Amino acid sequence: MTKQRILIVDDEPDIRELLEITLIRMGLSTLTAANVQEALALLETSPPDLCLTDMKLPDGTGLDIVNFVQTHCPETPIAVITAFGSMETAVSALKAGAIDFISKPVELKKLRELIESALASTDHSETKDSLEETPGDSAIIGQSTPILTLKKTIQKISRGHAPVYIFGESGSGKELVAKSIHQSGARAKFPFTPVNCGAIPEALMESEFFGHKKGSFTGAVNDKQGLFEAASGGTLFLDEVADLPLDMQVKLLRAIQEKSIKPVGSNEEISVDVRILSATHKNLEKEVAAGHFRQDLYYRLNVIKIEVPPLRQRGDDIILLAENFLQSITTRWKLKPIPLSATAKAAIKSYTFPGNVRELVNILERAVTLCDEVMIEVEDLQLPTHELAVDTLIEIPIVSPIPIDIPTWNKNVSADEEKKIIESALDAMHWNRTKAADKLGMSLRQLRYRIKKYELENFESDLT
Repeated sequence: MTKQRILIVDDEPDIRELLEITLIRMGLSTLTAANVQEALALLETSPPDLCLTDMKLPDGTGLDIVNFVQTHCPETPIAVITAFGSMETAVSALKAGAIDFISKPVELKKLRELIESALASTDHSETKDSLEETPGDSAIIGQSTPILTLKKTIQKISRGHAPVYIFGESGSGKELVAKSIHQSGARAKFPFTPVNCGAIPEALMESEFFGHKKGSFTGAVNDKQGLFEAASGGTLFLDEVADLPLDMQVKLLRAIQEKSIKPVGSNEEISVDVRILSATHKNLEKEVAAGHFRQDLYYRLNVIKIEVPPLRQRGDDIILLAENFLQSITTRWKLKPIPLSATAKAAIKSYTFPGNVRELVNILERAVTLCDEVMIEVEDLQLPTHELAVDTLIEIPIVSPIPIDIPTWNKNVSADEEKKIIESALDAMHWNRTKAADKLGMSLRQLRYRIKKYELENFESDLT
């Protein structure tokens, strides 16, 4: 079996030797370079499985090497070694494409963890294509320019380990983006652990995130694993992170920076290897300015920022999504496929969807419930009319009121009379079953039963 090769770039011989010894003991092969020029020559002729570079070099910086790797050998993961406390430099490297960083003086335990995690991304590349070809629940649907840009960004950052801040309106699909980043990267085989920060009681936050020991507080009858441990090796997604109280923000910042946690009631710290993804619909910059969110935590989470486009900016993706959701809804409810009419499609495209994708799903579920199970019309959508464009409103067919001479239905009429009454009501309401049922004074379920009983579905096809 061929050993994986690691390129070490550092101008200090003692550090190069220390790193070499550590890597060889891990069963790895090493290459070394003392400056940027030597490193670029090795990268160009024989790209390694991982590059580990110091930031400060005689003829340049580690950023020069990071940029070269991104352009010439993007499949090679690169991590950087920074001076202690140089968080700004580390963040710059992560934004440029480095997958992770480690501070000097180098702790060998953390170095080993970084290397093992980084090399996992090269092993994962073999299965990456299959993940793209077989989209699961986290597949992002759409071909609009904003969505294609988003997909490209996800593929670019998924191979790294840097924190990602996902910003977007409520209901736009921020968790879907987070799950896609996870499933497209090296951590896909490990847990994806989402948590709504606004849904955890403040008194239980530390226990939920870091776990607790038995007897550490009233009600702690057993040891409990926290969210950080549950996500070990994988991804921890902090949804609505802006809702965290300030004292919890301090503890979260420490856990992220130290890559270790201390369960409530424990005296020992536990090393954790998780990638942090966070999201909120609030403007974190304004939250920081208002003193509601710590600036240092904001900079730590906002290494890479992705903005999820609102549904109204996605053009024809709206219809693509609507048809996909309809198929899912009808399959789940064990119904025949129900298409959207042309006017319903026009109405959906003209609506601004302030609730985004979540609102679209709710509208379609309601429409499937209200429609005649043949086709979804505009009135089944129940969109706020002031949101529709004028030309769309003109296309909406105006339903004439039921003629006065339609007989009144009651439970005591004969079967023949009942059939004629239902036929008349359906005809007058243009086969909108919801309105026909309302006019007849019966439930939609009762009407559907009688339509099947009297084989009026065939009658409808004769009319059309």
